[in-house]
Amino acid sequence: LKAGKLGEYDVAVPGDYMVQILSDEGVLDSFTPDELPNFGNIDPAWLDVSFDPGRHSSIPYQWGSTSFSVNRDAYTGPLDSWSLIFDAPDELKGKINVLDTAGETLTAASMYLGIPQCTSDRDQLKALNDLVMTAKADWASFGSDVAKDVLVSGDAAAGMIWSGFSAKARSEGAPVEYAFPAEGVIVWMDNVVLLKDAPNRANALLFMNFLLEPENAAAVTNYALYSAGVSGVAEFLDPEVANSPESNPPAGVKTAFVEACPEDVQVLYDAIWTNLKK
Repeated sequence: LKAGKLGEYDVAVPGDYMVQILSDEGVLDSFTPDELPNFGNIDPAWLDVSFDPGRHSSIPYQWGSTSFSVNRDAYTGPLDSWSLIFDAPDELKGKINVLDTAGETLTAASMYLGIPQCTSDRDQLKALNDLVMTAKADWASFGSDVAKDVLVSGDAAAGMIWSGFSAKARSEGAPVEYAFPAEGVIVWMDNVVLLKDAPNRANALLFMNFLLEPENAAAVTNYALYSAGVSGVAEFLDPEVANSPESNPPAGVKTAFVEACPEDVQVLYDAIWTNLKK
């Protein structure tokens, strides 16, 4: 968009923290609730979000969590800690796939260490770097788009994964269980945003309003196996989707969004990630 495509697209589908970044970059248009008759269908839990308070530039699309899933034929122990990824038991060493996304992987590692995101503390950053560099020896691969496939094929016995991908892996016969570790899981939301200078602004708003219709939001959930940020979808959900363990976390599970770090801090995390991927 910044390279000259602004004015060619009407909408985009960014993740939560990216909405804030796009807003700060000045590439989003705003709208009023009156322009979206279904605006009132937005689940109140997803209305006053930190990345777009009051929802002036975005609407919810799908949300889920990021954790890890384990092949229960390969490992029968507890799934209560990120240690299975960052301090792997013998049964899983060399059989772990990690998401190829810096934000989620380093946030999960920070959760395991109990350190804040976007820290600039040198000791904490060193601990983070040391952890992932040591853990890497037990990992088989980095892969996001293939996170489901490697569990289904058996190429990995455990792996970081998005909740919907885990549900799809189970539906395809993989004997996997999705974990809700004590340190917490990452929560994310994909959103539809209205872009500045949208050539078809009126139609873009019609499309966004269409997505806020409960039956339409449920259709997306039934296909993607993630959750909708729209009220009234329950009656339209397939039973196996509504009862999916990935979408029904235990009470009290800790959650956190990936935070957008200040630029001077992000450089430090980029260095850790670059070092890890060498």
